[in-house]
Amino acid sequence: MFIDGVFSGGGVKGIALVGALQAVEKRGLTFKRTAGTSAGALMASLIIAGYKGSELEKILLDTDLTTLLERNPGFTFPMMRWLMLYWNLGLYSGKDLENWVGELLKEKGIETFGDLPEGSLKIIVSDITKGRLVVIPDDLDQYGFVPEQFSVAKAVRMSASLPFFFKPQPLYTIGGKKHFIVDGGILSNFPLWVFQPKEKKKAVRPVLGFQLSANFEHTSEHKITNAVDMYHALFETMKQAHDARYIEEQKAQNIVFIPVNQDVTTEFKLERQGQKKLIQLGKDRTTQFLDTWRKLPDFT
Repeated sequence: MFIDGVFSGGGVKGIALVGALQAVEKRGLTFKRTAGTSAGALMASLIIAGYKGSELEKILLDTDLTTLLERNPGFTFPMMRWLMLYWNLGLYSGKDLENWVGELLKEKGIETFGDLPEGSLKIIVSDITKGRLVVIPDDLDQYGFVPEQFSVAKAVRMSASLPFFFKPQPLYTIGGKKHFIVDGGILSNFPLWVFQPKEKKKAVRPVLGFQLSANFEHTSEHKITNAVDMYHALFETMKQAHDARYIEEQKAQNIVFIPVNQDVTTEFKLERQGQKKLIQLGKDRTTQFLDTWRKLPDFT
């Protein structure tokens, strides 16, 4: 049966999505279209490129994730880190991540959106210069780009540009104006709405969402005692509020909730055993969900 898939952001937590994919494949479900933010954008692009869950598990377990963060001698000095953060707006450029994603996609013959079926992949990013959410490739023509010629790996890198951790990615219009693009998660971390029909009619096929957190109804309240706590609460609210409202309206009936510890998000040093646990968690939670998912006709 064909379905569409939407994957939430979550940094390193996204490893759990590999297990979710394996559970989906075991049920004979195939993704026709995918969309995602940050780690979800990476997963969405690799799935639509043709990667299977078993392939992705091997790739991740064989990859030292810290190699995706370029080294800088100055990082050994705290003051240098602050200076880099101040002048470069982030600690890491994200170029190594983009190159890694690009090589994986190239293995499947994918480089630009033109190499994919039209409308099969949508990646969410945030334009903080213009103050708006951007869907790639749909909105690229507004910047003067030919969507079919835009790099998929670059789009993934943009969507994964977690503020202050990765540098904002510049996007230059034909007129030379620079827009700073960052993690799509600050405006929509779980873009379940992206495949919503424009008119009130039945969807072409079921849309299954994968959220890297517990059900929003069980989300813990933010304890705010200082400025750092307030910043964290503001950031989490920005990521969740818009999507939570949409999910409430949809009754969360087509969403797999995978409760992964928030502390894992930027833990690129996560050991192999920890990665395996995340993959198993994603597989178990998705299997449990599919066991009770409402029966649907075979869409083609």
